[in-house]
Amino acid sequence: MSEDLETTIKTAVYPVLDPHMGISIVDMGLLHEINVDGEDVEIVLKPTNPGCMSVTRIAVQVKELASNVDGVENVKIKIIDHTMADTINEMINKE
Repeated sequence: MSEDLETTIKTAVYPVLDPHMGISIVDMGLLHEINVDGEDVEIVLKPTNPGCMSVTRIAVQVKELASNVDGVENVKIKIIDHTMADTINEMINKE
């Protein structure tokens, strides 16, 4: 079931584009990992460079689209390999 949900989430966030390249974050490899635990989902995003200015906007879009997937109750976004990852993660996942 979690593999099905993972595939559904990947499909749901596919329309999120890297604003500089105009290519899906899935195709570009920015969507690094999807971890499913029941109705809780952690999505790991890895920007193309450690100073990417667009990663926050991408993260907000991903969180919104993933939250709308049936079977998903909670979405946590985790940015990795970014100079401001801790700050962005805290801001994006604020309840």
